Amino acid sequence: MTTTIAPERETVRAADRVAAARRRVSPGETVGQTLTMAWRALKKMRRNPEQFFDVALQPILFTAMFAFIFGGAIAGDVESYLPLMIPGILAQTVLTTCMATGTQLREDMEKGVFDRFKSLPIARIAPLAGPMVADLLRYTIAATLTFGMGLVMGYRPGGGMGGVLAAILLAIFTGWSLAWVFTWVGTIARSAQAVQGISMMILFPLTFLSNAFVPVETLPGWLAAFVRINPVSHLVTAARDLANSAVVSGEVAWTLLASLIVIAIFAPLSVRSYKRHM
Repeated sequence: MTTTIAPERETVRAADRVAAARRRVSPGETVGQTLTMAWRALKKMRRNPEQFFDVALQPILFTAMFAFIFGGAIAGDVESYLPLMIPGILAQTVLTTCMATGTQLREDMEKGVFDRFKSLPIARIAPLAGPMVADLLRYTIAATLTFGMGLVMGYRPGGGMGGVLAAILLAIFTGWSLAWVFTWVGTIARSAQAVQGISMMILFPLTFLSNAFVPVETLPGWLAAFVRINPVSHLVTAARDLANSAVVSGEVAWTLLASLIVIAIFAPLSVRSYKRHM
């Protein structure tokens, strides 16, 4: 009796033989290939300018909308509300921008782009890390527009240029670390729509149930207790200390520590889940 091998099993074995035949990629080559993939992602952004709509319009719309709606009620007038609100808008804008990382990753996987990468002698991590490096540009644009709109409306940060720059860098690093969470979601979800829905369910409660737009003292006790331990609140407070006073407070250390913990947990999970598709 002859035994037939299923076509799927033959395909798997062929893929294993191709993977085994690959030479080991050096760390230097990995960095170069990651930057190449980042350049690919930047060219993709240039050909699809709608990817910049959220980072270009959201800071402007949200800053004006929240300032005029809540400014008088919370701080008495818009100008007095800006030092409280602008760092909150900074955190919200950068963190919501990083949701697109997982969605775009899932779209590439659905289009079969990663199937092409399988046949290339490149590091497995390069197609994953490259877009995340390119997304740093989107975070920078969003953060810069947030402070730019604040300056137009009358915000004058007491921390000067150095404090503002430090607040922007802290927000970008925090957003980049959180992007690993959405990248992991992108590797396990079944569709780009599912990634977007899950990401919104994670991020929106964390963003709005924070001290980004209102003082903690005005909240009910049970809600204030959650807001005080919310990682987004630590980021917002740290950004306020930096931008308004140029003070490196303990909130900065807590924010950096939380970001490093997120990277330590979700970067390996993302890579492991991603490699299953490679």
